[in-house]
Amino acid sequence: MRTEASFCSTKEKLTQLILLRAEMDYRQVQRDKLSCSICLETVKDPVTIPCGHSYCMTCINDHWDGEVQRRNHSCLQCREKFRKRPVLKKSTMLADLVDIELKKTGLQAAPADHCYAEPEDVACDVCTGRKRKAVKSCLSCPASYCETHLQPHQDAPPLKKHKLVNPSKNLQQRICSRHDEVMKIFCRTDQQCICYLCNMDEHKGHETVSAAAERAEKQKKLQESRQQIHQRIQDQEKDVKLLQQEVEAINVSADKAVEDSEKIFTQLIRLLQERSSDVKQQIRSQQETEVSRVKDVQEKLEQEITELKRKDAELEQLSHTEDHIQFLLNYPSLPALSESTHSSSINIRPLRHFEDMTAAVSELRDKLQDVLRDKWTNISRSISDVDVLLSEPEPKTRAGFLKYTQEITLDPNTANRFLLLSEENRKVTRVKERQSYPDHPDRFDNLCYQVLSTESLTGRCYWEVETRGGIAVAVSYKNINRKGGFGVNDKSWSLYFITKGYVGFHNNIKTPVLDPVSSRLGVYLDHIEGILCFYSVSKTMTLIHRVQTRFTQPLHAGIKLFGEESSAEFIKLK
Repeated sequence: MRTEASFCSTKEKLTQLILLRAEMDYRQVQRDKLSCSICLETVKDPVTIPCGHSYCMTCINDHWDGEVQRRNHSCLQCREKFRKRPVLKKSTMLADLVDIELKKTGLQAAPADHCYAEPEDVACDVCTGRKRKAVKSCLSCPASYCETHLQPHQDAPPLKKHKLVNPSKNLQQRICSRHDEVMKIFCRTDQQCICYLCNMDEHKGHETVSAAAERAEKQKKLQESRQQIHQRIQDQEKDVKLLQQEVEAINVSADKAVEDSEKIFTQLIRLLQERSSDVKQQIRSQQETEVSRVKDVQEKLEQEITELKRKDAELEQLSHTEDHIQFLLNYPSLPALSESTHSSSINIRPLRHFEDMTAAVSELRDKLQDVLRDKWTNISRSISDVDVLLSEPEPKTRAGFLKYTQEITLDPNTANRFLLLSEENRKVTRVKERQSYPDHPDRFDNLCYQVLSTESLTGRCYWEVETRGGIAVAVSYKNINRKGGFGVNDKSWSLYFITKGYVGFHNNIKTPVLDPVSSRLGVYLDHIEGILCFYSVSKTMTLIHRVQTRFTQPLHAGIKLFGEESSAEFIKLK
């Protein structure tokens, strides 16, 4: 059945091709009669020269212009030469004939240059010489046609049934490379397009359908994919709108924060300026008072000096009296020397004047700097904690956790004196001998057999601890009380191993948790999201305890050891 149908199809195709070729030959003969032998197109403004041959007026003029250096002008067809350049006149009869033939056959005048095919265009497969642009491709022929050569497909009934599409350079992909036949069948077994001969040969017995049927099937899947894409587009457009709203909210919030902070800092600056003005005023007032007092004493002393000098002059005059009787008579009349209203010597205190005030202001400056430095950390952290977008999902596998590996080393300045650090400060062991650590304000004292990490932990971090004996694994703020244990305050979170099992411990509240199946514990911290997880690590990872909170300071890893010779080691992860 398939062979007979294929034969009929081939016969029909041959008939169509014969008709098409005959139509094209006829058109070409008609075209040759009306063609210019120079441009090879239908003549425009036809002229006839003395030998009887016709050309486009522009073509023959351009040709003869090129022969201007020659004495004779010739005809391109018969080679007849003319001593004088013939005067060209329009051939009215030929022009009328061209018009009649154009109306009768649908032939077109010579196309403009933009109608010719460029390298990037699809060229007409029928045109000879310079090819024109194709306006349609026929999937049945298969070939591409310009406007002129497409006409049979629009006029001939057998050709009207052909499938015309926009010009395509891929028509040869529709031809079977083995049998040189159009491929109209799809082999589902091998998932490829084939021709009817392939279906009778190497694809015999395979599941085959028409290309149209397979297209319909895949078109359904394509529509489903498009629906999914459209749904995702809608969802993501909603997300874009949400993000735009969030951007606006961030900008509004940031602008308000800047405005508020500027007001606050302006108030602080104004307050400092007022205090500076007060201090300056007090200094100037005290300066005026003290200078006035000093000048008053100085003035009185200067008056006494003047009086003393006057008396000294009188005494000197008396001392030079030669008459003894006159000397004795005048001596009693001299006024007695009154006592000075001031001490004979002025006792000046050590010259510090206002230096004490400067020291007091310097002390205030230092305290303000300390406060600003301490509080500025919180301000900067509160700014950096602004995280609008959702972070990456929490890891589910050990490989996922290892992406956030954080190397942990222990800080000797925090270690209790009965803890021994080793393995490049990655391992801590409880010992009986008191270690000779120097005094340090960060060291855990009393019975707090604890130690903190050197590293400050923010963002996402993961580390693993190999444990032995009684132990607590913790995270803690650095300013934790050095005489208190992990978990008994609101500045630390810990996982304790006690006789009855493991418990989570925070702010002196115990939470029973799942017992681990391994001596190795994994700790995952997401500081921004406020997530702290403890895992038992073996071939798989088992969640033991999870904390969801809000961390307000950087954290440090911590270890507490209970029993003697208990130990913990932070593992180097690859």
